[in-house]
Amino acid sequence: MRKIIILMTLVLTTFFAKAQVDVITKHNGETIKGKVVKVEEYDVVFKYDGEDSDNTLGKYAIEKIVYGKSGRVENITEKIVVSTEEDWEKVVILEDKAASTGLKKVEEVRGKTGLINYHTGNTGDKKAEKKLKMEAAKIGCPFIFLTDDKSTVGSSSNRMGGSQNIKKGIAYKY
Repeated sequence: MRKIIILMTLVLTTFFAKAQVDVITKHNGETIKGKVVKVEEYDVVFKYDGEDSDNTLGKYAIEKIVYGKSGRVENITEKIVVSTEEDWEKVVILEDKAASTGLKKVEEVRGKTGLINYHTGNTGDKKAEKKLKMEAAKIGCPFIFLTDDKSTVGSSSNRMGGSQNIKKGIAYKY
């Protein structure tokens, strides 16, 4: 009788311990079981089930979190689907490198205005950004982490006297 009580206690303890595991669902279909430590502005800090070290995952990679203790579902981000160059407006420029954690790095992309550019600073900047996003959309990437953003206005690199805006970034997908 005593053995049965001990066995039942172990089974119930294991069952309740497993029921309190949080489940993180990524946009690529992968699930992570563990304990969510905190949800920050750009990322989620969690611990894998059975481990003690903190891990970080960018919010853009995460669809939702199901909290094991309460059963509450927290939707983190909507999946951004970019399939053709026409979807360029959906492309997101990431503000922080941490936001790319958990996303797959694809390749460097570039957007620039022409060598002789009669746009004002603001419209030239917007045109370069549009071209940058179009390049990412062309390869099916919904995210860009900006690595270089420069403007040449009548400098020695642009002897024609106009201005040129150049933006470079790394394209990411789920």
